Amino acid sequence: MIKPAGTPFDEPLEEMEDFSLEEFEADYEVVPDEELHEEFRSECDSFFAPGGTLESRAADAKLKCELRPQQRAMANAIADALCSGEHLCVEAPTGVGKSFAYLVPLVYRARRHCRPAIISTETINLQEQLISKDIPFLSTLLGIEIKASLAKGRRNYLCRRRFAMLSGEQKDMLLPNPSLALDIERVANALERGAAGARDDFSFHVDKEVWNLVCCESGNCLKNKCPYFRSCCYFKARREWEQSDIIVANHALFFTDLAMRCMEGSAGALLPNYGVVLFDEAHTLEESASNHLGVRLSRPLVVSMLNRIYNPDNAKGLLMRQQGVPPELRGKVAEARDESYGFFGAFEELLNRHNETALEITHPENFIDNLTPKLMRLASGLQNLADDEDDDDTSFKTEIDSMISRCRETVDGLDAFMHRTIPDAVYYAEDDQGGVALNATPLNIAQILSDILFNQDFTVVLCSATLTVRNRFDYFISRTGFSGRTLQLDSPFSPSQAKIRLIRSLPDPKSREYREALADEIYSAVELTEGKAFVLFTSYELLRYCQENLRNDFMDHRWQLLVQGSGSSRSQLLREFKEDVNSVLFGTDSFWTGVDVPGEALSHVIITKLPFAVPSHPLIAARMRKIEREGGNSFSGYSLPEAVLKFRQGAGRLIRNKDDKGFITILDPRMITRSYGRMFLESLPYSSEII
Repeated sequence: MIKPAGTPFDEPLEEMEDFSLEEFEADYEVVPDEELHEEFRSECDSFFAPGGTLESRAADAKLKCELRPQQRAMANAIADALCSGEHLCVEAPTGVGKSFAYLVPLVYRARRHCRPAIISTETINLQEQLISKDIPFLSTLLGIEIKASLAKGRRNYLCRRRFAMLSGEQKDMLLPNPSLALDIERVANALERGAAGARDDFSFHVDKEVWNLVCCESGNCLKNKCPYFRSCCYFKARREWEQSDIIVANHALFFTDLAMRCMEGSAGALLPNYGVVLFDEAHTLEESASNHLGVRLSRPLVVSMLNRIYNPDNAKGLLMRQQGVPPELRGKVAEARDESYGFFGAFEELLNRHNETALEITHPENFIDNLTPKLMRLASGLQNLADDEDDDDTSFKTEIDSMISRCRETVDGLDAFMHRTIPDAVYYAEDDQGGVALNATPLNIAQILSDILFNQDFTVVLCSATLTVRNRFDYFISRTGFSGRTLQLDSPFSPSQAKIRLIRSLPDPKSREYREALADEIYSAVELTEGKAFVLFTSYELLRYCQENLRNDFMDHRWQLLVQGSGSSRSQLLREFKEDVNSVLFGTDSFWTGVDVPGEALSHVIITKLPFAVPSHPLIAARMRKIEREGGNSFSGYSLPEAVLKFRQGAGRLIRNKDDKGFITILDPRMITRSYGRMFLESLPYSSEII
C-alpha cells in the first residue's frame, strides 16, 4: 500500500506528469499492508471502546450515548473480515445498533481504498434511515464528510430526451390520454425549479402511464451521444455514486447489477466498482436472489410494451407518426397484442379451472404459443423501419430500437419458459394484478450465489436479526451458499421485558371450530392491553373473518381497528397505529417483518398461526421435492426452519428498545400439542406460561 509521507491518508495524490521512480520513492513511503490493517482495526475498535471516539464525541455534543459490547464486537469482526478478505455472516438482534457497527468500518475502509462500499437492504424504510439519519449523524461524530448516496434503478430517473419528446410536437401521438398532459406540465415546472429528476423527488404523484413514457431505460439510452447527456438525471446520479464512500441500494438493484456483470462484464454494470457489499436484512437473501435471477413474464407487461408501440384502442403510440410508417406494421402490433391476451389467457383459464392462484406448469408444450412468431415478425418489421429511418431523428429511432430489444427479450423469456431451458428451476403460472405471470425460478440458489456472489474479488458481509435456527447458521448457509466466518451476538435487552402466553383450550387450526374460537381469543388478548396490539395472520381469509366478527366489539371499546388490505398503504396504517395508542392492527405477510414501533403503542404481538409456508405453492413444493430427492426431510429441512425464522421476525416486532415491555400471545395450539412447538419457544429468550 502506498501512502503519502507525512500527510493524511485520504488526501488526494497530485498527478505526476513525468513519472520518476526516484522522485516517487522520495515523496512517498511504502507502508506494509499488515501495518495499515492494524491501524484500521485500531480505529474501528477505539471508536466503540469506553472513552473512545463515540463516547467522547457524544459527550462533547451533550448527546446520550450507550456503549454496547455487542456493537463493538460486530464492528471488530467486520474490520477483521475486510482485512482478511474473508466473508462474514452476523446475527445481530434488535438493539445491538448494527447500522453503526457496520457503517464505521465501511466508512474507514472506503476512504482508505478509494472504492465505495455497497449497503444493500430489503426495505425502503431502512434505506431512508441510513441516508437521512444514521450516516449524517456518524459524519458529525467523526468530524469528516461522509459521501453517501442512495442508488435506485434506472427507471426511477427521468430521461430528459424522452421527456422533451413527450412534451414536444409528438405529445398528442404518444400520450395515451389528453388529461395526462397536466402531469407533463407539472413535471416541466418542477424541472425548471431545479428538481433532480428522480421520481421520489417530485412532491406530487406522477401517473404511472406518463412515467413509463419519460423514465430512463437501458434499451433507449444514447449515453454520451445524447444531446441531454450533461444534464442527464440518471448519469448525474451515477457520477455521485462513483464519488461516494457509501452507496445504499436495495437487494433488487444489487442482484440486477450482479446478473448484468455476469453476462456483460463490468461494462454492463449499474453500480460502481465496489470493494465490499454488506447485506442488511439478509434473511431475505434467498428470496431476493430467486426473484431476480430467474425469468418472469406477465400479460400486463407485454401489453403495456405493445401499447407503447401502437395502441389500436385509442390510436396512440410511436407508430402513429404520419411519415414513413407502413400501415401494415400497426396491424402486426395489433395482432401481437390480441395474441398476448389469448396466450396468457390459456394459463389464466387453467388457474380459474383449478380455483388456484398459482400452479406448476410441467408440460408447457400443451399450450399453443402463437405469440412468439408474431413478436418476431413485429421485431423484424420494426427493424426495417429503423433501418430506413433518417439519422436526423435520433429520438424516434432510439425508441424503435428499444422496442425491438424489448420484443426480442420477451421472445427469449418465452423460449426459456416454453422449452424449460433454465436447469434446476420450477416453472409456474400465478395471478398477477389483474393478469397472469409466468415464472421460471431457479431452485439451486445456493450454488448460484456461491459462484457469482461469494466467489468474487470483494468481501461480502451479511447481517440480520434472524439468521439462526437453534443457535446455528447451518440452515441459512445451506439455502444461500454462504462460505466464511459466522458471528452470533446476544441481545442487549432483558428477557424479563416480555412474556409469552400460550392458550391451552384452542381447537386444532384445521378444524371448523378454530375460526370462532380464534376470534374470541383475539378479543381476550387485546382486552389485556386495552388495544396497543399487532395481530399477525397467515392468510387474508382468516384476517377478514376475524375483522368482520370483531369490528363491533372493538368499536364498543373505542379500539380503532386498522386492517391491511382496506385501502390504506402500509406506511399510512403504521402512522395511524402510532398516533392512536389504543389501536389494533390486523396484518399479514408484510407486517411480520421490517416494522418498527417502539414504545407503548405496541405492547402486544398476537400470532394467530405458526407461519408455515403454504406447501401447495409451486415454488415451495418444488423446493421441498428437491430436498426429498436429495435424501433429506422436507419438513425438518425446510418447512420448520423457515417457519421458525419468520416466527422470530414476527415476535421481534415487540421489543425495540430497553424500555419496551409487553406480551406475545400465540393462538396456535400446536405450540403445546406438537413436539416442534418447543423449537419455536426456544427461539425466543422470554419465559412462557400456558393459560
